[in-house]
Amino acid sequence: MNLSSLFSWLMALLLTSQVQAQDPVFQDIIYANPDGLDLDLDIYLPETDNAAPLVIYLHGGIWRLGDKSGERNYGYIRPFLENGYAVASLNFRASTDAPFPAMVHDIKAAIRYLRANAADLRVNASRIAVIGSSSGAHLAQVVGTSNGHPQLEGSLGNHLDTSSAVQAIISYFGASDLTTILEQSTPFGLIIREPALELLLGTQPDDNDYLAQLASPVVHVDENDPPLLLFHGDMDPQMPVNQSLQMFGAYKAADLHVIFEPVHGAVHGGPEFFEEQHLSTAIDFLGHTIGR
Repeated sequence: MNLSSLFSWLMALLLTSQVQAQDPVFQDIIYANPDGLDLDLDIYLPETDNAAPLVIYLHGGIWRLGDKSGERNYGYIRPFLENGYAVASLNFRASTDAPFPAMVHDIKAAIRYLRANAADLRVNASRIAVIGSSSGAHLAQVVGTSNGHPQLEGSLGNHLDTSSAVQAIISYFGASDLTTILEQSTPFGLIIREPALELLLGTQPDDNDYLAQLASPVVHVDENDPPLLLFHGDMDPQMPVNQSLQMFGAYKAADLHVIFEPVHGAVHGGPEFFEEQHLSTAIDFLGHTIGR
């Protein structure tokens, strides 16, 4: 990757972050405490007297960076909030805290907590979508396609009898198959991906095929999975666009509801993903899957 392309990618990330964030209505709610580590979440509510459908946002950061707050996250939260959806933004364990599937266990615990406490939190527990960007999109896909999986549900939190199922998934430039991602990556992508996967899995994918498959949402796709919307920049130097195409193909093969929308000229993030055409696709998708 040349310096010009790297500069363009960094500028796209910067532009995504240049939004004015508002304070959440509920803040720093602890939903689980694995190994003494408090995991918390924030909830943003739209201006409505009704319990709004809920979007759960999972931040990116190569599985080890980022948190639930910050202006860059709000770039993904605000468009849904402004269109009438409640949004929960989560903290979950990073790969530096614990390897996969710890973060999936955390997210499922958060979903159970949100569903069990929906009335107090003023959200609609029967209509939940999970949305993620980059590594968060990978986790969103894993969570959405693995309902009831004995190794991925985990046993965190106080609501184990409550469902962690979601009714829709939106993935912004996420990974879907960790067994193929390295061979699809650019040299620049490998610089980022190899150490990130080493931390996530505790090994490289080729050295533990079982774990790489367990962490690959394409492996979990079956006829029970919720509708899926995939966005991916066709100039992404960091996450191969073939990852989204593989997930699209897996959903098609299972005869499931799936939309793949390429974002022409976009790299790994940036305001292009929320231009009118693409935002309209996302809002229409949510309208048809979890309502308004």
